[in-house]
Amino acid sequence: MLKARLELLMDTGKPYLNAELSLPVLAGQMHLSVHELSYVINEAYQENFFSFVNRYRIDQAKRLLLSDAFDKLNVLGVAYESGFNSKTTFNTAFKKSTGMAPSAFAKSVNG
Repeated sequence: MLKARLELLMDTGKPYLNAELSLPVLAGQMHLSVHELSYVINEAYQENFFSFVNRYRIDQAKRLLLSDAFDKLNVLGVAYESGFNSKTTFNTAFKKSTGMAPSAFAKSVNG
């Protein structure tokens, strides 16, 4: 039940796009304590809050890198539009998730 509520919030409200998103902020949006939300994320996804949020941010970045929006945005723009507030954090998280840098990902798909 809580997992489904969390997924609905993430998919519809897109709180991960806010670079200032924190566990207490997301817990407040879910009307849960920080402990309860942390437990849900840990148990349901076997990951911590930052990994959970970054997974949504990376998916958003992939969509942007594959879209026409990438023609207007550079990699840093994609990072910011995906909820990251640092190019280094974005590159590190993206590479950890996909095995390649964001620019290499875009080139491999877009030619």
